[in-house]
Amino acid sequence: MNISLLLDMAVDGFGDRVVVGGLQHGLNPSRLKELAAAGARVIRDSGADALVYLAVNGPAFPVAMFAAARAGVPLVPVNYRLGQEQLDSLLANHPRALAIADPEQVNTLAQAGLRVFEPGEWLDVLTASADGDAGGVVDAVDSDAPAVIIYTSGTTSAPKGVLLRHDNLLSYVLGSVEFAAAADDETALVSVPPYHIAAVANVITNLFAGRRTVVLERFTPEQWLDVVRAERITNALVVPTMLARIVESTADKSLPSLRGLAYGGAPMPLRVIETALQVWPDVGFVNAYGLTETSSTIAVLGPVDHRVAMESDDEAVRARMGSVGQIVPGVEVEIRNAADEMVPAGVTGRICVRGEQVSAEYAGIGRMVDDRGFFDTRDKGYLDPEGYLFVGGRVDDTIIRGAENIAPAEIEDVLLRHPDVLDAVVVGVPDPDWGQRIEAVVVLRPGTYLDVDVLRDFVRASLRSSKTPERIVYWNELPRNETGKLVRRQVVERLTGQRSAV
Repeated sequence: MNISLLLDMAVDGFGDRVVVGGLQHGLNPSRLKELAAAGARVIRDSGADALVYLAVNGPAFPVAMFAAARAGVPLVPVNYRLGQEQLDSLLANHPRALAIADPEQVNTLAQAGLRVFEPGEWLDVLTASADGDAGGVVDAVDSDAPAVIIYTSGTTSAPKGVLLRHDNLLSYVLGSVEFAAAADDETALVSVPPYHIAAVANVITNLFAGRRTVVLERFTPEQWLDVVRAERITNALVVPTMLARIVESTADKSLPSLRGLAYGGAPMPLRVIETALQVWPDVGFVNAYGLTETSSTIAVLGPVDHRVAMESDDEAVRARMGSVGQIVPGVEVEIRNAADEMVPAGVTGRICVRGEQVSAEYAGIGRMVDDRGFFDTRDKGYLDPEGYLFVGGRVDDTIIRGAENIAPAEIEDVLLRHPDVLDAVVVGVPDPDWGQRIEAVVVLRPGTYLDVDVLRDFVRASLRSSKTPERIVYWNELPRNETGKLVRRQVVERLTGQRSAV
């Protein structure tokens, strides 16, 4: 089996329902399968061993995904914002690939020796050659074959190609989504780029559920709100920085069609989600935590959890608003200390995971699991007594000041509680006496002024002096990638005036 099974099931179950794009000119599963079959023939005839996708999201993306699956080659969605040097390095890994690229990227890929289609051209060619025969070579594709290769964002190191096999993605979908569960009027709005695991996951999960998918190519709060109303969006996916900008916007926020709003990809400031819950009291919020290496979601904080935590007088229950919820079926989690021993509930350690959907595999490197099949996510966290997972940042982000290990997320949480603080990051910078010293970069809300010493006192009131930033600077914005993750190495480089080696 491979992920084409999901498309085959959609054809049999609701072949005439539009599942991609607008209701008038969108694609139903039957047409999507015909185009994918035509695409598979193009890929096979070209002799390509991969399909590179270097373009914004849109109808060409799901067609490319299933065409690659039927042809038995991996889809490689690439960050279209990469610099030339990074892009050249990545493309060198796929010299025999066929490519789909936005017009401004066509020459770059052509110079790398790849045959390139623009997204519209790709769809036109497939439309012209699709002959109603949706068959193909899919039966020859092993479920253990690579389905997608996604390059990590490289926020702390050079990007690595995460290899997701068909059985990883199938395990994720079949274990978390009910087939044909979506009502006829359900429509999802996806606002993440195609090179993010959430975009891949949304293509296959929404298709399997029978939910129409609409893509927002370029995000602004106003455009997002307008599209939700115009397309009668029932379900949407955003990253925390997007939700923060939406709730801060002065635009009309009435969204009568919206039923569910999922978020993830980065930590969510507590005040942002609390504001959103108040703005849309009838919307079910979902916090989804996962990694590229785990084929997307491994823990979920559901709508009921959000409302119960918001309304509870129990401090432990209210604290769950800051968790990522409980582990999904089919995934096992262990929290381990530095000695690789499991720790009890409430104790912070490394989050390690195991399950069929967990790939933990890197192209050219192999699977990074222990002898029991567990993958070390390099995220810190703990489980509460009821099994709610709290994530506390990356192990690699830990600041070592003297002999003390300090978690930046703990200090960032305090900074973000100040009403004048819009965004914040805490990092360790080299120090000759302490090894590292704590410095913070803060973005203030527009039109506000906050004395640095006052803000340091605010932190000190909640944390001891050794965890209070020795320096706080104000910037207009923090360096984040398109999925809202902080690029911490750029913060350190700018603070120290030096570039790192990676």
